[in-house]
Amino acid sequence: MEPITEIDARYSSEGAVATPWEQTRELLERAETYWLSTVRPDGRPHVTTLIALWHEGAMYFTTGPEERKALNLEANRNVALTTGVSSMSGGLDVVVEGVAERATDPATLKSLSEAYVAKYGSDWAFQVGEGGFLHEGGGLALVFQVAPRVVLSFRKGDFAQTRYRF
Repeated sequence: MEPITEIDARYSSEGAVATPWEQTRELLERAETYWLSTVRPDGRPHVTTLIALWHEGAMYFTTGPEERKALNLEANRNVALTTGVSSMSGGLDVVVEGVAERATDPATLKSLSEAYVAKYGSDWAFQVGEGGFLHEGGGLALVFQVAPRVVLSFRKGDFAQTRYRF
């Protein structure tokens, strides 16, 4: 699905043009690490780095059922996933906002397990079972899908903030 793309002139250099969705999507596909922002049950923010996938139009990440992010998602499924560079002179930062929903369909999980290996290597091979990924030794990893509501990109150097609405 192609999003509605618009530049926000308030946060962009004069004459800047919107970053094409293809460029932003490619960064989401190839980035190695992301930051996940969730909200604790008491309202405080929680941010953690993780690996993730952009796969078939959505972001996917995993977490153990007892980890802080899983516990946060029980109370509030609204999340932001970010990736990019820590430079002002160039590069692209991207924020994906959406609602995290459990991915439990065996065919989807199989496709995702293959995508994790293709992107991150055999150290990230998962077996599919129990509605998630199974680690060696039997631990369960929950898999969450974040279909984007909005994606923001921040191009540095010539400064352009682009909003993609889905």
